[in-house]
Amino acid sequence: MADFPTETQPERRNWVWSTIQLVLRLVFALWLRYRARGHEHIAHRGGMLLIINHQSFLDPLLVGLPLRRPVSFVARENLFRVPFVGWVLRNTYVLPINRESAGTAVLREMIARLKAGFWVGIFPEGTRSPDGKLGEIKPGFLAMLRRANVPVCPVGIAGADRALGRFHKLPHFSTVRVVFGEPISAEQVAETLKLGEAALLDLIRTRLEECMAQASDWRDHR
Repeated sequence: MADFPTETQPERRNWVWSTIQLVLRLVFALWLRYRARGHEHIAHRGGMLLIINHQSFLDPLLVGLPLRRPVSFVARENLFRVPFVGWVLRNTYVLPINRESAGTAVLREMIARLKAGFWVGIFPEGTRSPDGKLGEIKPGFLAMLRRANVPVCPVGIAGADRALGRFHKLPHFSTVRVVFGEPISAEQVAETLKLGEAALLDLIRTRLEECMAQASDWRDHR
């Protein structure tokens, strides 16, 4: 994977992403009856790791849409070679990842972005859920938390699997809700890690499941 520079203005949206947000607000309102909550209470100005359940290819857009700050996600490296798509990805803070050789290069860049003050979004399940439920949380991201010393914000998505899930070939109309939970402070992350990685994974899973349950209940009682 080729080297790519760390952005120097982590709190500033560029015109590409701002334009996409405007378009998506209309599209998602009509297609998904999209709504999000909790993001208005996230005021952290430094780096932060957003940990999100994974239901659909739409998830990065669903999470980034209501935020006034950019979020760095990762995408398959071959997508960056697609005309126009690659240009959009490069201008919306996305990091390329080669799945066959993924590992230290992307990890180093994500840590660098966190330390530089970026918000970084990850899907710790590693793949889209086949049934909308939270799968196994893989511990690879703990290396980022050990080295970057940033808070963790759980984000729960409900309904995206019904709109464009893992086994969907065509999009469906659905109702999607996104709930941003109260961030786990960097100090609490560090203290919990002293009890072992399993303790921190349990804490994060519990907080993520709470956000998912709130999003699901909100969707079902709209």
